[in-house]
Amino acid sequence: MQIGFIGLGDMGRLYAKAFATVGYQVCGCDLPVNRAKLEEELQPFGITVMDEGKDVARISDLVIYSVEAEKLEQVVAECGPSTKYGAIVAGQTSVKHPEIAVFEKYLPADAQIITFHAMHGPGFQPKGQKLILIPHRHAGDAYLQMKQLFTVVETDIVEVPDYHEHDRIVADTQAVTHVGFESMGTAWKAAGFFPWENASYVGGIDNVKILTTLRIFSYKAHVYAGLAILNPYARQQVRQYATSESELFKLMIKEEEQEFRARLYRARDFVFHESRKLIMFNDNVMREFSLSSEAGHQKPNSHLSILSMVDAWYHLGVNPYDNLIAQTPPFRLRLGIAEYLFKNDELLEESIKTALYDKTIRGDDLEFHSAVREWAAIIGYGDMEGYKKHFTDVQEFFKDRLQEGNKQSAELIKRLMES
Repeated sequence: MQIGFIGLGDMGRLYAKAFATVGYQVCGCDLPVNRAKLEEELQPFGITVMDEGKDVARISDLVIYSVEAEKLEQVVAECGPSTKYGAIVAGQTSVKHPEIAVFEKYLPADAQIITFHAMHGPGFQPKGQKLILIPHRHAGDAYLQMKQLFTVVETDIVEVPDYHEHDRIVADTQAVTHVGFESMGTAWKAAGFFPWENASYVGGIDNVKILTTLRIFSYKAHVYAGLAILNPYARQQVRQYATSESELFKLMIKEEEQEFRARLYRARDFVFHESRKLIMFNDNVMREFSLSSEAGHQKPNSHLSILSMVDAWYHLGVNPYDNLIAQTPPFRLRLGIAEYLFKNDELLEESIKTALYDKTIRGDDLEFHSAVREWAAIIGYGDMEGYKKHFTDVQEFFKDRLQEGNKQSAELIKRLMES
């Protein structure tokens, strides 16, 4: 099988190298300005860099479009008509509704569409990582060929029946997950402090929150913007997250303990009932990974971001454990710390009391409340440029620690998975 990549950015290069290493013939193309650098990097793998996407499409048995979601239609419109007769076509975008629509519009009728979604970033090799395989239209043994392809590079293949189901799941595992952590970063920026220098954000759960936030802001804004705005299921779920946070925050400031507690207990019993197989993160590992030098001076925290997520799952009727089939590292970390909080009666009680009565953290919770509203509004309006601007503003605030945070979070993920 000749595999062709139209777009050789971070993920395109990662998979091109993986396929070439196990013996497939691989070619690809990117912007002309990148050609010399790409040839230097990819020729040792035997990967041919070509002039244009049309050239790649014409000769490849499998064509993989690895371009930004915003540019996909333009690129497929240009290259799609040149697709080799009967070839399989796939895309690497994380939201499949617009991708499938573009493929159906511009590809020849004989082209087979079997797309995929790698549930990891370019910092991880494909081996052992979850990859969702999504059939759309195909004949003969094309689907088996695609399964074999990803089996050979040792991905953990998850088969999803169609792109609708895929987008419903990733709205939770990616779009809403990112909004939660992006809102934390935005709140810390607005408050004007780094969380690792604040005693309210020192300790196991908060170490995970901080490192995951830094991990997300170490990547590219357009990726997260596309995940949130182009997924038709994401807006509903983000809207519920914002509603849950707002309603909990109102109960907090009115100190309505009975209703606040009852609401959280209902959500806890729905999401974390005893019949479910739990993640059970290791407390010692979570405490070990910290950017703070004040690990022994922890103050209680309301953990409003986590309380809001569990409440949102309850009101959406979503079982997040079902969505582990399409998990990303940040989603597993988010579910893991939510589980850790809600399955620990003493810690949950401390969180409830702090949320209701500790005025020293109320200002931070107000900043978080405002940040969630901001992100939800941007996504609700479908404001792609506003999303990217908001993201890069916060990214700039944390820029000096992003590399270290990304490195530590990768090690944290590895250790927690092993434990």
